[in-house]
Amino acid sequence: MKSLLGLAPQEEPDGSYRPSKLALRMGTSTTTDFSNQQYDKYEGPRNKILVLCTEQKNMTMANGKKFSTGNHPTETLVPMLHLRNAGFDFEIATPTGKPVVLEMWAYPTEDTHVKELHEELADRFANPRSLVDFVTTSLDNPDQYAAVFTPGGHGAMLGLPDDPNVASVLNWAHDNDLITISLCHGPAALLATTLNGQDFLYDGYKIAVFPDSVDKQTPKIGYLPGKMPSLVSTRLEEVGATLVNKKADTTVCVDRRLVTGASPQAANPLGVLAANTLLAHAKKNNW
Repeated sequence: MKSLLGLAPQEEPDGSYRPSKLALRMGTSTTTDFSNQQYDKYEGPRNKILVLCTEQKNMTMANGKKFSTGNHPTETLVPMLHLRNAGFDFEIATPTGKPVVLEMWAYPTEDTHVKELHEELADRFANPRSLVDFVTTSLDNPDQYAAVFTPGGHGAMLGLPDDPNVASVLNWAHDNDLITISLCHGPAALLATTLNGQDFLYDGYKIAVFPDSVDKQTPKIGYLPGKMPSLVSTRLEEVGATLVNKKADTTVCVDRRLVTGASPQAANPLGVLAANTLLAHAKKNNW
């Protein structure tokens, strides 16, 4: 019956499941709301943004079924469009240097801006830098970097929160006055700073993040093939974050040097906010 109604998650060749036909109609689009704004471009030496992406595709749900995930393409590329237009460049990394995994079932296939940037960065996504290598060789050279960006998508919950190298990068960014940017499920990566009994780096910070209430509901329309194995908003609250949104909406937030957004709907406003925050920060600090 669920298959007839378009409510059944769709099986992929590897046995994982992408969202149902109904969920894809409700939750994805062939275009984005990217607003092609003009910025006074940054032209200084700290023009690199380290983009921390997932290299894992399948999330095992509470019922044992696997959800075909990765980084959400809109949540990844729309903020990057704004940051590029503001004068910044990207160094893309995954935990071990394996290719970035994107949720291609959510790809906005008719959005020319997104497609153009994706094609421009295709080799970097296919051959990212190893985060192990970055931590080993680049932490002593912060003066080339302006920000760290962890895109959303359920895949951001895979590996990144449990990776001590992610913790090292986030602490490095915090200690060296870099901006940290994230949205939707991307803030799961911030949990890495609690590894080995450490206090949460962002204890008391206001954070916009994808709400657990929605993740609890989406299995009903076949977006997820089962209940979540863990809930990102709950985990962030447990370690001391203050959540600023209850809906998967356009909410964005700046608290000190942390810039966050609530959902795919926040990708464009997050990009605008992150670009302007970064430009103002660079000017203030004479970068």
